[in-house]
Order: sequence, then structure tokens, then C-alpha cells
Amino acid sequence: MSLKKVNIGKMTLGGGRVAVQSMTTVKTGDVESSVAQILRLEKAGCDIVRVAVADEGDALALSAIKARVHVPVVADVHFSARLAVLAVENGADKLRINPGNIGGEQEIAYVAACLKAHKIPVRVGANTGSIERHFLEKYGRSPAALVESALFNVAVLERHGVEEIVLSVKASGVPFTVDAYTLLSGRTDYPLHLGVTEAGGERMGVVKSAAGIGALLLKGIGDTIRVSLSCDPVKEVVAAHDILRAVGLETEFVDVVSCPTCGRCAYDCLTLAAKVEERTRGVNKKRKVAVMGCVVNGPGEARDCDLGIAGGKEYCVIMQKGMPDERVSAAEAETVFFRRLEEILK
Repeated sequence: MSLKKVNIGKMTLGGGRVAVQSMTTVKTGDVESSVAQILRLEKAGCDIVRVAVADEGDALALSAIKARVHVPVVADVHFSARLAVLAVENGADKLRINPGNIGGEQEIAYVAACLKAHKIPVRVGANTGSIERHFLEKYGRSPAALVESALFNVAVLERHGVEEIVLSVKASGVPFTVDAYTLLSGRTDYPLHLGVTEAGGERMGVVKSAAGIGALLLKGIGDTIRVSLSCDPVKEVVAAHDILRAVGLETEFVDVVSCPTCGRCAYDCLTLAAKVEERTRGVNKKRKVAVMGCVVNGPGEARDCDLGIAGGKEYCVIMQKGMPDERVSAAEAETVFFRRLEEILK
């Protein structure tokens, strides 16, 4: 976690809980569609939402959007200092820019003055497609070049008095991304926004994001995350929370441990596990439940669980707090297990 703290609306990045971000996929100027999508993201557990500001209509729509949502809204602006300023003036809680494409020194100074006047933070988002030529010539297309590019652009903003900064150094490759953030974390105290950019569709995008973001979080690197998927952004939020849970940074949920099964399994463990996951999804209580296929590993794997089950063709054993508690017939096992499940979810 970063030492410096940056306020985004009512939220603080740095030194605390890792925030989940996503980005809308509708035209920002379409206020109704934007609000509807942001409210869906909020319901899924999104902490910060980013919107694209591609024209004046998008920038002007921010004030109307802000009035109807409950999370900080970040304006994503490229190639126009005027639009960046207009977005801030219309209520953006944070600005996302790449100083390298926003214009020259005069334009950067113009944006910096607006940020300071409104006390709004900025994310410097560097990626492999925006590395300055002199860094490419010196370092090649490498994590070192990406980090140097990000720090170079931070220095430009700092020179104009901007100190509320969040940094990102995203790439589409997992090893590249992990190496870049690891290098960057040793050279700055600013909060870091993690992500594997352009990760792909839902299946591979989740895998790449989990591998990259998870590896960094386990090193203690990162203050906010965005899982980039080519699908409904609500699925980005769900995946982000799953990653936080997998690495132990989110604990108020039901952790379902289930057996992949093998030829020894003599009851429908897979169907039961799926039903348990469906029932416990969205339950914000720290519980651990084990659905195991047989007695080989079942009792041992359920040792630290609040509730567990393992069994065979004729009977199943239900375990409470890791100890065998009740023996039931296989035919009635699901009914009894779900009754016990409801008790621990109260």
C-alpha cells in the first residue's frame, strides 16, 4: 500500500482498503444510460467509476450524472486540455490524463491550475502505447521504459504544483505488468492504480487480471484495481472482488471450498456445490463452507470450516466447525445440509 493518500470525493486512496473501479461503456453525454449503468456498478460493489469524456457534451453531462449517483466519478480525457478543465469544472471527482498527449507545457499548466483550484486529484495513466520515443530508444519496449515515462509525466505535473496524483503503468501482458508495477512501487509513494490493460474477453481477461493484479496485491502493491474485460462492466466488478477475496484482502463473504471430484465420488457433489455457491453469493458474512466428494480428504479439508459435508453412495457426514456432527442418508443430505447452511448464514 502507498504511503501517500489521495482523496477522491469522499473516498481516500492509499494506506487502506483497496478500492474497486470500473468504467462505463455507454456515451457519457447520454445521462440516462450513464446513470443507469453507474447505479448497476454501485450495486455490484464498485467504489469508483470512470467515464470517457470525448467531447463537450460528455463534459457538460458530468454535473447531471454526479447528482444522481453515489460514487466518485473520474473523467477520462485525452488530447484536449480544454475538455479536461471543462470536466473538472462540471464536477469530476478526479481526472485521468496522459500529460504526453494533452498538449504542450502551456496546456499542462492550464490543466494543473484547474486541478489545484478545485482540489481535484489526477491519475497519470501510462501504458505501452504511450511511451515517449526517447525512453524507447534508451530502454526498448520494457517495464523500465514504461516506468520512466510515468515518472517523467508526474514530474511535469509536480513542476506545476500538482501533488494529488495516482499512478498506473498498464500493459496487456501479465509479466510485463507485474515487473513494471514492482519497479514503480520502489520509486514512488503515490497511490497505484493496478490493472492489466486490454486483457481480453471474460474468460481470458479474468485469468490475466487475476494473475497480474493478484501477484501484485500479494506483494503489498496497489491501492485500487480495475479488471479490464471486453464485456458488461458489472462483470469487471464481480471479478475484482473475487480477486480481493482470493488474496485475503476482502474477508466478509462466504468462502465455498468444493471438491473437483474423482472416480471415488458416489453422490452428486458437483450439483450441491453449485447450489451452495448460488445461495451464498452476495452474503457479506465471514463464513467458510466445504462441499467435499468423499471421506479421503473431506474431513481434513473441512477442518477450518464453519460447515462441511462429505459422503458416499449410502450416507453423508455433515461437519460443524471441522468435526463430524451428523450422519444422514445420501437421499436427504442436500435438504439437511441446506437447513444447516441457513442457520450459519443468519
